[in-house]
Amino acid sequence: MNDVASFGANIQKSVLEATSDALGLAILVCDKNDEVIFASRPILQFYPIPAQFLEAGTRLKDYLGAIFDSGVRSGTAPETSRRHASRDEWISEQLSHHWRERFDMVERIGRHRWISLRKRRLSNGLGIVAITDVSEQKKREEQIQIDLERIELTEGILDGLPNPICVKDRSLSYVAVNKAFAALHGMTPEAILGRSVWDLLEPELAEKFERSDRATLETGDIQCQPEQIVKADGEDLWVVTRKFRVGDPGKYLLVTCMNDVTDLVIGYDDMDGVKSARSPLEIKDYNAFIPAQNCYDPFRSIDMQHLVEAGAIIEPVSTTRHRVLLMTKAPSFEQTLVPQLRRWGLDACAARNVAELTAFKDVCAELGIEIAALLVDGTMAGASAVVSGWKASPSLVLAKDWKSCELHASLLAICENGAGSQSADTDGPADWDIVVPDPGLVNRPTPEVEVVVAEDNEINQFVFAQILEGLGISYRIAANGEEAVKLWQQHRPNLVLMDVSMPVMNGFDAARAIRALEKSATFQTPIVAVTVQALDIDIEQSKQAGMDDHITKPISPDMIEAVYRKFVVTKIERMAG
Repeated sequence: MNDVASFGANIQKSVLEATSDALGLAILVCDKNDEVIFASRPILQFYPIPAQFLEAGTRLKDYLGAIFDSGVRSGTAPETSRRHASRDEWISEQLSHHWRERFDMVERIGRHRWISLRKRRLSNGLGIVAITDVSEQKKREEQIQIDLERIELTEGILDGLPNPICVKDRSLSYVAVNKAFAALHGMTPEAILGRSVWDLLEPELAEKFERSDRATLETGDIQCQPEQIVKADGEDLWVVTRKFRVGDPGKYLLVTCMNDVTDLVIGYDDMDGVKSARSPLEIKDYNAFIPAQNCYDPFRSIDMQHLVEAGAIIEPVSTTRHRVLLMTKAPSFEQTLVPQLRRWGLDACAARNVAELTAFKDVCAELGIEIAALLVDGTMAGASAVVSGWKASPSLVLAKDWKSCELHASLLAICENGAGSQSADTDGPADWDIVVPDPGLVNRPTPEVEVVVAEDNEINQFVFAQILEGLGISYRIAANGEEAVKLWQQHRPNLVLMDVSMPVMNGFDAARAIRALEKSATFQTPIVAVTVQALDIDIEQSKQAGMDDHITKPISPDMIEAVYRKFVVTKIERMAG
């Protein structure tokens, strides 16, 4: 019958020694009778005990007693410990830890030494203890804690200073600011950190400050400049700004400190300033200071009551309400636009067919009422005929994507230029804003394929496909100029994006072929050249081949959308509705 002693005797000592060395551990193994069956030599590096206590057969109690007698034992720090447990109490406590199924802890065994103890008790009663030196790790953790406390103390000191201070990294982004600097801009420190001077000041000053910051970072020269600053609360602040470089090469930081010298500049005529801890000096010299940032926003401090009182005494520029007539067959469009026109101070009404429009015109002519402008719904069938037959006043055709701000600006321009001064029987002046759609565009059905892309590079083909799909535009891709011409003949798209350098037939020849084929067509397809670089020779060749414009690689969604809106949306939606 095998017992634990025979099991322990079969453990290969060499294997455990090798494992201990490989893992950097000190290992102790005892049986269920708490007798040592293996102890590695590195244990002596932690506990200065006689080597005989590591021999097989030693009672665990005697091993622990030797550790206690050495004075360097886990759980105590002899140099500073105020509680001295008795020998038997300490040994009993350690034995109870050994009989736990799992027990892990980090303990200090000296002033600057820490160990990690991992104890396991197996189901067969075998106990294993692994000891690791974690002194370096604990020192790093303590140093990190000390650094954090030092940073917190430094931040507290900086926040308590009345002078604005900021720190920027090599990319000139703010990495630290004190409360005085944040208050200067009327922002929280969190709102400033990570941003640059371009986010806080107007471009002219931002460019000037960036040049100054770069010079200090590159040369290390300290810069000093007297400045006058307007704070976010509207008060003047007179400072002497100093910039200097700190840190190691490659990790430089830029520190800017603004020393408040307002007392010296403004001065005080009496001793009342002394009561407020201000200097009573009367220097009053402004010439040395240059204007710096103005952080004051008048809209933050505006008194709404004063604004209302000021508005009450301002007379309106004109009490004349210009009359605008809308022609649309869509009730929803009428219900949207007519109230908006009235909110702009215009008299507005709508006609839903040609008969009503004619009646409005006749009644206005009889009563001597002037119509400032006629707005025509460009999506309405027959919009071009309505515009062509209207001679009483300027006409504006609204596309599907009309913008309120653009319409408002156009109407104001028409009203200021004396709209409606012409009679119904005379032709309007040449500069009236009358947009007449191209019949070829109006009557042209929407093609199945809106864009043909001529591109031989597979990667660029994929990019074009992803962009056009993302924009919701139907397309076909040709691998060379010859295929592009065939696709154009088959689909007659709204736009062709033509790479100028392709095999079989280049983009210039393909464009010439398309222009030759559409000589008798009522609609000429816009062709946009796609070049690697905007070289003058490529641009000139594109024009000679009949292309309308050019773009350069690499392409982007914004670039393609802008080209599409320029040559497709503008010519078809805005003109034909």
